[in-house]
Amino acid sequence: MNMMTKDIVVNGTKYKVTLTDQVIGQADNLKSLYASMVDADPDDFEQLSSQTSSVINEIATAVEPEVSDGHLDGVIQEVFSAVAEKKSEVDKQIKQKDAKISKKRK
Repeated sequence: MNMMTKDIVVNGTKYKVTLTDQVIGQADNLKSLYASMVDADPDDFEQLSSQTSSVINEIATAVEPEVSDGHLDGVIQEVFSAVAEKKSEVDKQIKQKDAKISKKRK
């Protein structure tokens, strides 16, 4: 995937997030961690919480200006949306290329 910069606004503050393959992977990882925390037993919850915090902080480094604690959750939600949008664009491009290839084969 290509790198893409996306403008996002959280509580009236404008941020720029750079969606690299690494950030996209971190966003996917964070979603998995969130899902794991729902069913986690108390012994695992602390470790999952620590991992979640670490991934959130890693994602936040791809955002400018520095994200304040009060905006962090909103920024992460916007990053999730931007990642989903980026994946949708890539899927659409792949389908268009596949359609062109199929037409050329006929």
